[in-house]
Amino acid sequence: MQATPDPSIVRIDGPWTHRDVSANGIRLHVAELGDGPLVVLLHGFAEFWWTWHHQLTALADAGFRAVAVDLRGYGDSDKPPRGYDAWTLAGDVGGLIKSLGARKAHLAGHAWGGMLAWTVGALHPRLVSSVTVLGGAHPLALRTAVKRPGQLRASGHLFRFQVPMAPEKWLVKDDALAVEELFRDWAGPQWTDTPDFEEAVRAFRQAMLVPGVPHSALEYYRWAFRAQFRGEGRRFSEALRGRFAPRVLQLHGEEDRCVLPETAAASRRWAPDARLERWPGIGHFPHLEAPDRTSAALVEFLRILEA
Repeated sequence: MQATPDPSIVRIDGPWTHRDVSANGIRLHVAELGDGPLVVLLHGFAEFWWTWHHQLTALADAGFRAVAVDLRGYGDSDKPPRGYDAWTLAGDVGGLIKSLGARKAHLAGHAWGGMLAWTVGALHPRLVSSVTVLGGAHPLALRTAVKRPGQLRASGHLFRFQVPMAPEKWLVKDDALAVEELFRDWAGPQWTDTPDFEEAVRAFRQAMLVPGVPHSALEYYRWAFRAQFRGEGRRFSEALRGRFAPRVLQLHGEEDRCVLPETAAASRRWAPDARLERWPGIGHFPHLEAPDRTSAALVEFLRILEA
């Protein structure tokens, strides 16, 4: 594994098409496959677009236009020094939907990507048809749950990531071994002993070594924490407290040790009509641990909405 790989290493070959899209003042790299209603796939921490490679093909086969994006600061997308606040990130996704030529899109997000999908649905409801969240929770549900001992312990990394420089060094040490350790800790036991797990963490470790990614990835956490003590955090909370218009599907593993199942369930306070599926034996990564089941649930949900 090379020490400083070029960002282009994330452009992994497959049936999809790689291209760059200008959105919200930056360049975003996407992988796109299929034709039909637009589904935008948003990855989580320490991932990149490829985390959705199973769902890209499944959605395209089901008659959807699937677009998996490298979020700001990740993969082969731009990595500006600023813009890792929820307002700007939501603007990135909204701008992406418009740049792709669509009036609306279905959003599916994992962990941080899931919270971002909730946020885009709240701040830009006219652009969002539905939200599917995997291994994540509504931002205000997570904020409330962190005050309880169980989720507080599960969110220990949030606090460790607040110090300068040291977390960046930790993430890239020993060819980004920390990424594998986090995945192994958060995933369900049925996946971690498989060749598929080894392939996935190898890809994610290499992507973390792309210059600028460690700092950018950590800035998501730093804004989320520090905003709680600033006016922008209060304004963000107020913006998310209103009625949530898009339809919501939540897919959550019972073995998730990062975002606890009860934290995910508490999200219904802000979206009472959300449909929550809790899957035994699955950890923090349903889309990777149970790809066929995830794809089937997502396709079924979207087909009902598009009928």
